[in-house]
Amino acid sequence: MTDVNTAIIERLEKVVQSLQDNSMKMGQLLAVHNEKLDKQDRIDAVLFEKVESVHREVNRRAEEIKKGCERDIRKVDDRLQVMEKKMWSICGGLAIVSFIVSPVGQAVIKNLTTSPPRDSIRSLQQQVAWTSLTTSTSDTSVDA
Repeated sequence: MTDVNTAIIERLEKVVQSLQDNSMKMGQLLAVHNEKLDKQDRIDAVLFEKVESVHREVNRRAEEIKKGCERDIRKVDDRLQVMEKKMWSICGGLAIVSFIVSPVGQAVIKNLTTSPPRDSIRSLQQQVAWTSLTTSTSDTSVDA
């Protein structure tokens, strides 16, 4: 029986030794795994910092582009306003010139630039005479 007990004890010692070896190996594996996790965490932190840096740079550049576009739009708007003022000035000038060269304008200018004639029979006839621009008829009769 002692041989059996000794054999069982030896066997248990081998199992315990094997469990200790496995436990040590498992501890080493866990240590290596923890090292890998720590290294990956550091790599992740660096990558996240780089992503944040790129994000800030992109936002900064986008703001610069936005400000540049706004500046260009203001410049174009200012130029368009100047062109519009010039256009309206030219239109006004053309309206004045076309009025001056028109028959109505000529009549107004003639009345403004000539002095009224003294009252006489001839001037009375001229005052009564009229010409219709639309029908081109005239009446030179004088009522005495």
